[in-house]
Amino acid sequence: MTAPDTEFTVETATQMTGEEPSEGHYHYQVIRRAITAIDAAGGEPLSLDHLSDAVGLSPAHLQRLFSKWAGVSPKRYQQYLTLDHARRLLRDRLTTLETANALGLSGTGRLHDLFLTWEAMSPGDYARGGAGLTIRWGWFDSPFDRALVMATPRGICGLAFAAETGEEAAMADMRARWPKADFVADRASLAPEVQAVFAGSGAARLHMIGAPFQIKVWEALITIPTGRVTTYSEIAGAIGSPRAVRAVGTAVGRNPVSWLIPCHRALRKSGGLGGYHWGLPVKRAMLAYESARTEVG
Repeated sequence: MTAPDTEFTVETATQMTGEEPSEGHYHYQVIRRAITAIDAAGGEPLSLDHLSDAVGLSPAHLQRLFSKWAGVSPKRYQQYLTLDHARRLLRDRLTTLETANALGLSGTGRLHDLFLTWEAMSPGDYARGGAGLTIRWGWFDSPFDRALVMATPRGICGLAFAAETGEEAAMADMRARWPKADFVADRASLAPEVQAVFAGSGAARLHMIGAPFQIKVWEALITIPTGRVTTYSEIAGAIGSPRAVRAVGTAVGRNPVSWLIPCHRALRKSGGLGGYHWGLPVKRAMLAYESARTEVG
């Protein structure tokens, strides 16, 4: 068991890096180490003592942190991080996008008790690479480490996570999607809406910037309820292109508003996670987090 005076704490991290990490960053790094430890165990459950040892925290500290972050105990949370969790989701919680579309849900969706207001940029505007657009941006804490949020006057147009890629690469990735736009750092004006989004306590306006086929795929993703999943082939069928599974996978990976448009809920038909633009550890953490929150709720 790790001795209390050798725990990886915020103070320890500050000594190592010279910078004080945010609470969100610190929490996510603990969760990330836990995911790695659980994977390394090969499906064998880890006791609280063993898991706390692996992440460098005392059992009591880990228990408190997990309960605050996921709403369930580390023991219960492990069940959502096991390697076959995706297969169980497909078996028990597969959504039917055709039904959602038939009910008129296409274009708006319920997500973390948010109502998303959707607006897509015209194909002509998209083709111009964002010319004439002013995009404000800022970095924020999220349940999955640092998040880069971008917005036009019409709503959030970009949401990226830097846990695996790093902040510089995430910024370069997002800016390259709209190369002719004007980018202005403006965290203060974005903060109220972003905080409401991650707290699940407010409405989010989305301004989607993408090719027509991509927009159709992202629109289908919005209809997937929290705690449920779909497959790339089901998405292809729902948008009327059943043979375009590979193209659907590419469009899912190009989703510029991760988390709010839940591309992490798209899995392979076999139950495999498939890819995730911001790193598979982030995707697995998102699925586990939602499963835990759905159960608690």
